[in-house]
Amino acid sequence: MEKSSGKKNTAVLISGRGSNLKSLIKYSTTKKSLIRIVLVISDNFGAKGLIYANKSKINNIVIRYSNRKSFEDRLLKVLNKNNVDLICLAGFMKILSGKFIKKFNKTILNIHPSLLPKYKGLNTHNRAIQNKDKYSGATVHIVNDKLDSGKIILQKKVKILKSDSGKSLEKKVLKIEHKIYPKAVIKLLASD
Repeated sequence: MEKSSGKKNTAVLISGRGSNLKSLIKYSTTKKSLIRIVLVISDNFGAKGLIYANKSKINNIVIRYSNRKSFEDRLLKVLNKNNVDLICLAGFMKILSGKFIKKFNKTILNIHPSLLPKYKGLNTHNRAIQNKDKYSGATVHIVNDKLDSGKIILQKKVKILKSDSGKSLEKKVLKIEHKIYPKAVIKLLASD
């Protein structure tokens, strides 16, 4: 694929089903796209998202996670070899170290299923329901060395209904994740 000027070489890191990967791939094929997905990386051989990567003819690799240091060393090599300018974490379930973030020294984006700074980490939907929040949502933020604490690029909220369970709320939030991740990429890169 020829390198068109202005598009950022992007790697998407996944651990699972890859539904946000799918929405980023869809966006990357549009005329107005500011990214070119050159690589999909997973820490999980069974990640369904690898199927989307193959179908979309995107290079993909699984890096086994035996320990953080060896994983991050291999990851950095692969990213550098592919001239990656931007990383999008899309359901990637490992935490990248401050050392890795410093060495990569380019933007890393993450999408998180809550209205940060609320509910960093896991089990966000159940925590929002237990606390009787009126709204939940999704946040795209820049990754820094503190969990789910980087600069917020974009957020969107959804109403939590009395009838919502963790599962139904997860489905609602996932729908907006698919919409806001590409928008956040545009917002970030258009201001570059």
